[in-house]
Amino acid sequence: MKYKILLIGIAATVIFQSCKKTFFTDINQNPNVVSSVTPPLLLSTTEAALGYTLGGDFSRFSSYFDQQVFGKSQQSQTIYQYGVNAGTFDNLWPDLYTSVIENNATLMQISDNGKYNIYSGISRILMAYTLQVAVDQFGKIPYSEAAKGNLAGGSLTPKYDDDKALYDTITGLIDKGIVFLNNTDAGAITPGGDDVIYGGNAALWIKFGHAIKARLYIHQSKGNSTMANNALTEIAASFTGTSDNAQYTWFSSETAANPWYQFNRDRPGYVTFTNSPFSDLLTSLADPRYNIFFDKANDGLGQNKNHYGGLAEYYGAIDAPTEFITYDELLFMKAEATVTGKNDIPSAQTIYQNAIRTNMQKLGVSSTDISTYISANGTLPATNAAAISKIASQEFIALFLNPEAWTTWRRTNSPSLTPVSGTNGVPRRLEYPQSEYSYNTANVPVPANNNTLFTPKIFWDN
Repeated sequence: MKYKILLIGIAATVIFQSCKKTFFTDINQNPNVVSSVTPPLLLSTTEAALGYTLGGDFSRFSSYFDQQVFGKSQQSQTIYQYGVNAGTFDNLWPDLYTSVIENNATLMQISDNGKYNIYSGISRILMAYTLQVAVDQFGKIPYSEAAKGNLAGGSLTPKYDDDKALYDTITGLIDKGIVFLNNTDAGAITPGGDDVIYGGNAALWIKFGHAIKARLYIHQSKGNSTMANNALTEIAASFTGTSDNAQYTWFSSETAANPWYQFNRDRPGYVTFTNSPFSDLLTSLADPRYNIFFDKANDGLGQNKNHYGGLAEYYGAIDAPTEFITYDELLFMKAEATVTGKNDIPSAQTIYQNAIRTNMQKLGVSSTDISTYISANGTLPATNAAAISKIASQEFIALFLNPEAWTTWRRTNSPSLTPVSGTNGVPRRLEYPQSEYSYNTANVPVPANNNTLFTPKIFWDN
């Protein structure tokens, strides 16, 4: 694929189409007139593209593989059964690069040149989050040569950066972004309504940056108390309540709707929910979130109220949020890090129970049902390994439809999943797209015949 900087000056009227996923790539403007595109237009476009890419293909692929969703028919069934090839991921790649990474790189450059410090900071936090998700799904990816924020463009055949090294790049982006966000001179242009995530609130963007760093550290914390304690430090500087959650909230319009709503509307019956292994897990635990996640009576069918099919209102409504990182996720991280970093299971248990409670309160579970559930599931085992396994299993539930759920499972192997097909186990990564083998062959780090869902693993997957 071509890694040209594409500028989309249509943020207020973006058309969301689930059948043609590269909808952000339709307009190429002359880079010589890039200065006419303002930061507000680029920010709203980039945020929408990130929300759509995360809540669309990233969410679906990861939810097939971690079995939170059941692929019932057509392509969804094939992917659920691991019947993929490099071409399966050809839509995701341009959405990720052209729509998110390269628009964001342009926003970063325009903001730096104009000394719009809040935009400069936000663009770096957005880039950091985008890279974190992409690395955790693919492994090595192009970045340093693919999106330099240079109007002449990055390389058309960029090298792939090492996945572990990219974690350091992400940390650097966050740290520099926080410096911009803390600058007492916000700049001549500052964000407001164009920032759908936080409304231009610099303090919340800083908290989001710390949340991303906490993820980076917890991903590397297996048997590593230093990484676990680093995670605790970042969590302490991050969200303090559900109102701080980083998420993109969609609109009550069919053309700007939640990606899962669009998918279930346009492909009824391709996926179902109440016959998934995840549904069985909730049933076995008598989990009160079952009817908040699922609409069993309409699973695989048409519209019911403000949603389609078996995904109920909270995640399936037309304007349901796409969650990036939430306060309850941070609490689960904190519980795990307290076990690994402090060897303190009693303290971790208190945090773990609060994580469950916070997630359920966010979803609207009654206080009585929360208390009953915690009484049955809130006690951690006495050994560190078993305690982390139980924390991870509950975090996996709380991360419903978030790609981080698949990462949590890959890190901890909890909850227990049985492979749907084959002898290689449950998938560990996404394959590089065919477009890369066609246009950037020399730089793709994995030969086409070794590019699988199982190898090479992400660097932290041990």
